[in-house]
Amino acid sequence: MAIEARVAGRLLRREKRFLADVRLGDGRVVRAHCPDPGRMPGLAVPGAAVRLARTDGPGPRLAFRLELIREGDTWVGVHPARANALAARALAAGALRGLGGYTEQRREVTHGGCRLDFRLAGHPRRRPPCWIEVKSVTLAAGGIARFPDSPSERARRHVATLARLAAGGARAVLLFVVQRGDCRRVEPAADIDPAFARALRAAAAAGVELRALAVRATPRALTVVGTLPVAT
Repeated sequence: MAIEARVAGRLLRREKRFLADVRLGDGRVVRAHCPDPGRMPGLAVPGAAVRLARTDGPGPRLAFRLELIREGDTWVGVHPARANALAARALAAGALRGLGGYTEQRREVTHGGCRLDFRLAGHPRRRPPCWIEVKSVTLAAGGIARFPDSPSERARRHVATLARLAAGGARAVLLFVVQRGDCRRVEPAADIDPAFARALRAAAAAGVELRALAVRATPRALTVVGTLPVAT
């Protein structure tokens, strides 16, 4: 997936989660929108190399959006909506084994008061509907992608909803999209959110399918390069 994150700079500070001050190469300091609401440990570090996209929109919006942060030798995508877009493309291309063949795809569908990212239906072999929730992953340590990077009641609610769907006979998938190319597997960050780790184990026991896509990030594109195992 092509992106336009060609404005280079250095992170000065992050404020109020959704704002970031960046010094550009010409010395100017600009304020950019930070789309990732998490704590971004290891990434939101003063002095980190970043790449911005120009928003070029009307009205009072900020002129720049933070897209990538470099950690060591690795660019990390920090725009969560990109994960959903990549998941949609992977589904359309048949890149997620076992999730092809559905003729109907709806996005942002609510079940039991909880909104999930995708609902697939209309399989010619009469397979049950498939519900998919996508989670963008940016945190990693020692080659292990970890989620979440801060306690997340919302993520726990999504996992519990998927577990109920699976227990009721539907297919339910939690899809991690790892927006960095230096990881070999995904696991819950139990030290950060132990309740999520417990919920993930319970969901897997209930039949929720745990999947992960590996993504290589560059200032020009986000590219799905394969799948990763998910440990509980």
